[in-house]
Amino acid sequence: MLLGVRHHGPGSARAVRAALQACRPEVVLIEGPPEADVLIPLAGREEMRPPVALLAHAVDEPGRSAFWPLAEFSPEWVALRWALDHGVPARFIDLPATHTLAWRAPGEEPPEQEETGEKGKSGEPREQGEPREQGEPREQGEPREQGEQGAPGDLGTPADPGAGRPAGLPDVRTDPLAVLAAAAGYDDPERWWEDVVEHRGAGEDPLAPFAALEEAMGALREDTDEGSGRDRDLVREAYMRLRLRAARREFGSGVAVVCGAWHVPALRRGAAVAADRALLKGLPKVKADLTWVPWTHRRLARSSGYGAGIDSPGWYGHLFGVPDRPVERWLTKVAGLLREEDRIVSPAHVIEAVRLAETLAAMRGRPLPGLSETTDAVRAVMCEGSDVPLGLVHDRLVVGDVLGEVPEEAPAVPLQRDLARIQRRLRLRPEALERELELDLRKETDAGRGRLLHRLRLLGVGWGEPAASRGSTGTFRETWRLRWEPELFVRVAEAGVWGTTVLGAATAKAEADAGTARSLADVTALAERCLLAELPAALPVVMRVLADRAALDTDVGHLAQALPALVRSLRYGDVRGTDTGALAEVAAGLAERVFVGLPPACTALDADAAEEMRRQVDAVHGAVGLLGDDPAPGHGELRHRWLRVLRVLAARDTVPGVLRGRAVRLLLDDGDLPPEETARLMGLALSPGTPPGDAAAWIEGFVGGGAGGGMLLVHDERLLGLVDAWLTGVPAAAFTDVLPLLRRTFSAYEPGVRRTLGELVRRGPGPRGAAGTATALGLPGFAAEPDTARADAVVPVVRLLLGLDGDGDGDGGGDRDGDGGTLRATGGDGAGADRREHDGTDDSDLVGVRR
Repeated sequence: MLLGVRHHGPGSARAVRAALQACRPEVVLIEGPPEADVLIPLAGREEMRPPVALLAHAVDEPGRSAFWPLAEFSPEWVALRWALDHGVPARFIDLPATHTLAWRAPGEEPPEQEETGEKGKSGEPREQGEPREQGEPREQGEPREQGEQGAPGDLGTPADPGAGRPAGLPDVRTDPLAVLAAAAGYDDPERWWEDVVEHRGAGEDPLAPFAALEEAMGALREDTDEGSGRDRDLVREAYMRLRLRAARREFGSGVAVVCGAWHVPALRRGAAVAADRALLKGLPKVKADLTWVPWTHRRLARSSGYGAGIDSPGWYGHLFGVPDRPVERWLTKVAGLLREEDRIVSPAHVIEAVRLAETLAAMRGRPLPGLSETTDAVRAVMCEGSDVPLGLVHDRLVVGDVLGEVPEEAPAVPLQRDLARIQRRLRLRPEALERELELDLRKETDAGRGRLLHRLRLLGVGWGEPAASRGSTGTFRETWRLRWEPELFVRVAEAGVWGTTVLGAATAKAEADAGTARSLADVTALAERCLLAELPAALPVVMRVLADRAALDTDVGHLAQALPALVRSLRYGDVRGTDTGALAEVAAGLAERVFVGLPPACTALDADAAEEMRRQVDAVHGAVGLLGDDPAPGHGELRHRWLRVLRVLAARDTVPGVLRGRAVRLLLDDGDLPPEETARLMGLALSPGTPPGDAAAWIEGFVGGGAGGGMLLVHDERLLGLVDAWLTGVPAAAFTDVLPLLRRTFSAYEPGVRRTLGELVRRGPGPRGAAGTATALGLPGFAAEPDTARADAVVPVVRLLLGLDGDGDGDGGGDRDGDGGTLRATGGDGAGADRREHDGTDDSDLVGVRR
């Protein structure tokens, strides 16, 4: 009994279950690597929850790997579970993984040994009928996959199997379902498959759909020149026939085979045993290990890179799982999701959407509403024509974020087992849905989670990516974006060469990376990562390499790039209680070398190099501020020495304008340069004798970058007047040259700042003096002295928000309006009286706090 299926097709899965239940075979043979036979009993465990996948990887090269994914609605999984539930033996009969992993892709360098081969990202088996999308390129390093035809000359593959077919038609070897759909007049293979299989009711003969599909595939294969060489499909089918013959000798005629429909005609036709063995003779092989790993619906989708032949695993899972009324249940699920996102969706919306979907199906001549009809109905009825909420429906339901589970007894490398143990201890469960994780490093559990994520990143296991923390810039907080992908199991297996525990592997990897780092900045970044990951054994090795590199590197740019990471590492060491004395010594020495070499390095630079140096100066300035005046013995007054370097840059004419302007701005912000001197330097830079391009660069350095430069012009009328006077005096011929620089400078400001500057310039300059331009023009929010009345008005609200006692000392006060319950300011007499009328309630009731 040959049951040809479409992999991950719920219609095929239902048909397989019905056929097995009706025929009751004595053994079930399933397309898959035979080395996984020992793993079949784990599929019957309660802890095994699809989607899952068989992972095969080369022992000596874990990056060479392949997956065989199985979802709840996969025919192979249904056959496997049926056999386990009924006590029937189940076996895999496809080409062994030891050959699949060693099969060399065309154009790849020959392996030096039998066990070596292509390296890079792992791939997944793709069967005939489950192709890569049209025009979808192979990812770099992706292994050749089952059922995928090789390039010309690949072990006897015909030179051009698609030659002679009409232009525009799909290749029968690449996508036979698309050929059948085109022959039936469909432009969408998915829609054709839904109409003829998924929407087909159960018939009287459970084997009828398999006979029809076998006939169709046989007709397609008759028109395909399969060649006489060792094509991948021919080799696989030869091995399947050998396994089928062995099963028939053991079990007689009670054998059921579940495989891709493309292979059924070849298995039915048969071939001489000698010919099959000849095809298998001399195949390359590697030593392989197999295990079960969790999989996700997202990785089953074609858009994610695995051409499983389905764009909508969530939809297919719904079709397979619901007992009846799939459209009504689906739209109810959609409504529930939209309501969770605060969309206004009522039962009436669901009823109207069902009616619209059924009407669309009737108009389009379809037996039942499919995904396209339900999607159109959701867009029109529940999303009001918007594709934004529809994108959420597609992401959460049509594709889905389901992550499977496997038993703990499943084989795994020691590093994977240690990682699983740490995940359980830290209560950090892998999830397919991307989420943010806020960590407070002052808490032991959160600190452990941060250490684990940093160690995994160092090992190349990108489970989490750092994100900007909201509401806090302290080093005791970390924010991560987490998402577990199946490929991370391969990354863990690859990292297993460094050690059997996460700590040991991360330490060994850091020590190895220190020796192979290409630049000083790479070593400093590695030191920072070692501190974040708390690798005390690796840090001395990294520090020795860092000290050697810093002593030999004479490039000021490299030194300036390395310093900020070192200073950040000092801060991280403080919050984590790490001894960073050696790091402080290296950082201080690095800073002194930057001070000495920076002025000469800032001369004779073009525009791009000057802009890059400006960013480095900003980074060094921030690093020196964090480093302090005396970070290590023998390295005192670093901050004052750095300010002297900035004065040299500000006054040297050979330094580009963007650097001179930035140096003046940094000195002004630090209070080391009086405002009068700042105005004088700006006047010199913007004098008529200065070329307009150089003057524009000075302005960009002084007020550019969006770092408060706009507010500086708003509050200081002298600086704004200088910029305004210079700009109005730029010659027309030079104006077009300086305009891009000025637009880049002012475009970085907040909209409110740009609006205020425009209003100030429109109204004209105010009188020069101590008061700012905004004050002179009488703009709201600006005055020569603080407005105590306006400040007192908000004091009661601030006290309530802070939960302070209403009888405390505070200027001004407020009372409670008995009618509206609002706070009114009662003036600020400075007496500290807080006069309120409470109407029987306490002010702290407004924020849910009682005294």
